[in-house]
Amino acid sequence: MDLLLKDRVAIVTGSGRGIGRAIALTLAGEGARVCVNDIFDDRIEELVREIRGVGGEALGVKADVTDRAQVESMVRQVIDAWGTVHVLVNNAGIPAPVGSGRGAGGGSGYFQDTKPEAWPKVMDVITLGVLHCTQACLPHMAQREYGKIVSIISDAGRVGEPRLAVYSMAKAGVIGFSKALAKEVGRFKINVNCVSPGVTQTESLADSPVGAAGATPEAQERFQALLRQYPMGRGLQRIGQPQDIANAVAFLVSDRAEWITGQVLSVNGGYAMVG
Repeated sequence: MDLLLKDRVAIVTGSGRGIGRAIALTLAGEGARVCVNDIFDDRIEELVREIRGVGGEALGVKADVTDRAQVESMVRQVIDAWGTVHVLVNNAGIPAPVGSGRGAGGGSGYFQDTKPEAWPKVMDVITLGVLHCTQACLPHMAQREYGKIVSIISDAGRVGEPRLAVYSMAKAGVIGFSKALAKEVGRFKINVNCVSPGVTQTESLADSPVGAAGATPEAQERFQALLRQYPMGRGLQRIGQPQDIANAVAFLVSDRAEWITGQVLSVNGGYAMVG
């Protein structure tokens, strides 16, 4: 199916590696012009080279999404290069620890033991990053009466996860924001949705039981215990892959999803099923 993304202009935040990288590559493969954003120059340069190497169009912009001025500068660079922005994928975030016994927010993981000084880092990247990038792109989308906004959240924000209370709160906030925004901007033909992954195999899991799956009998046992939480994982003998998330995003930012807005699409192998 042609997703009709040729020459669409897309900004993918935090796309230097992991899920964001897969999203950027997938959109570029569908013909979109992609702004690769990260806070690490080497990650940006490597991905831009890869996209251009296969005939795609890419622009690399280093920007911290928690800094409003840097976000506005990034959007201006995209507008100067390509004239507009059609697609925004809010992917930048803080990885949730898996199997480490610690939570995003510091301390043992349990909320009562977290350190208040650690909360802003989690909240700012996840929530302020979404607010800054979305508000910077909205005027251009509204002017053209066209736009697709997708934010990458987490099942922790949908159902809550122990040891991830602060992280869960931040991700849940993005859900509420996205639903409210969808009701505001539908009149401008702007779609706003969320994609909610479960545990996904990325570089951040390298030292976790997931990353070490099969390395030792103990690691394999822990990996199998994790898979039991995922109905599809038991059958496929794997957890989520970045490409699984990228495929969902590519659909939601395409005109094939024109009648879908204000929704949360779980891409989680059946981990959390909420009616």
